[in-house]
Amino acid sequence: MAERTPRHPRRRLIAAAALATGVLTGVAACSPGPSDGSATGAKTSGPVATDPAKAGKVTLTVWDQNTDPGANASTEALNKAFMAKYPNVTIKRVSRSFADLKTTLKLALSSANPPDVVQANQGYPDMGAFVKAKLLQPVDRYAKAYGWDTAFPSQLLDLNRFTPDGKTWETGNLYGVSQTGEIIGVYYNKAKLKSLGLPVPTTLTGFETALAKAKASGLQPLSYGDADKSPGIHVFGVIQALAAGKSEVRKLVFDEGDAKWTDSGTLKAATTLRRWADKGYLGSGFNGKSKDQAVASFGQGKSLFLLEGTWQSAVLAPKMKKNVGFTALGPAAGQPPLTQGGEGLAWSVTSKSKHPDVAGAYIDFLVNKNGMKAAATHGNLPALPPADHKPTPGTVDADILTRWKAVSEKDGLLPYLDYTTPTFYDTLTAAVQELTAGHLTPKAFTSRLQSDYSSFQNSR
Repeated sequence: MAERTPRHPRRRLIAAAALATGVLTGVAACSPGPSDGSATGAKTSGPVATDPAKAGKVTLTVWDQNTDPGANASTEALNKAFMAKYPNVTIKRVSRSFADLKTTLKLALSSANPPDVVQANQGYPDMGAFVKAKLLQPVDRYAKAYGWDTAFPSQLLDLNRFTPDGKTWETGNLYGVSQTGEIIGVYYNKAKLKSLGLPVPTTLTGFETALAKAKASGLQPLSYGDADKSPGIHVFGVIQALAAGKSEVRKLVFDEGDAKWTDSGTLKAATTLRRWADKGYLGSGFNGKSKDQAVASFGQGKSLFLLEGTWQSAVLAPKMKKNVGFTALGPAAGQPPLTQGGEGLAWSVTSKSKHPDVAGAYIDFLVNKNGMKAAATHGNLPALPPADHKPTPGTVDADILTRWKAVSEKDGLLPYLDYTTPTFYDTLTAAVQELTAGHLTPKAFTSRLQSDYSSFQNSR
């Protein structure tokens, strides 16, 4: 196997703490600057035209995956404000679910008329593949022109860096910036939890005790639908974080050390998830139900828990008011929580955009102070929370900010598992569906993941 470029998993601690507190780190970036002609052939150096009003009549085509209510509302509001400020610019928005975006975006980028701005998922499957295919252009010059390189912690920017060949993540050119932060956690129905005489769970053991008691009482323990595939990654990832520990998960995702997907921690996580399915904690027909159906079911009071991302707060808060809470679990009593999370998908400029400077100005409009404020106003967790972002006590948004700080300030933020290899999203999502359906044993499940991982290692 070829020698690997070392990665830096502890970057997540510094970046996350900065996100949680709004205080920027002073740690210098360890990534090299832009390599002007290396990635796309697009203009990657020279002066930036920062005033879209001088660009003439422009139609800017933007693809995003902000279909959840809070993200959709803030995107719509910011698009409207941008066009009001620059009447010469028309934003043509194409919004797809995360699953649809993964399926269709590469085709769109490769077409004769690709979009100008897209949301690209970090890691090897999407951003790395797009960079390798020369479908995105570096945005380092926009980072300098608009101050992203100082407003965002360098460690957070590094999540959106790749070498020009798309082979090494977290170093090289910058290919986007993100507007939101996020973690995966447990939403709970406060009234139902109280009726069962249960405390808010703080550990995996306590969570399983609550699942069992809810099932015994006739209440559906967990709303779960994996037709969209990504929910399975999130549920398994949370269990794995607690069962395997943060060190092992980071070694696996960032390919450091000698960790294997067949190790005991991941096997224990797979066994736990299979047990949940066998005991009926996930309900029935879950592989045919969408995440939206699961969220709606929880919002209607049909279950005790929902294990989902912070982006669902904008869906649940209007329906459940102060009856919905949010928490994150720790591996044992008294220990800080561990969970998946980080930043939302990066806003990127495509290599064939006819209006790259307008695209850069549009992205800045989304991620500057006013853009972050708009995200927060619509129930999202901004990547850089404004100093005056103080949700109402007792609300789910207040819980989320508290849990975000608890996770990030104690080094409990772990990467999404699909970042691992270019093919890991497809491998893991399919394997989770087969595991929970009873078609794969936990051991066979971990072996399948290891096979994908080994193939990637051997190809380096």
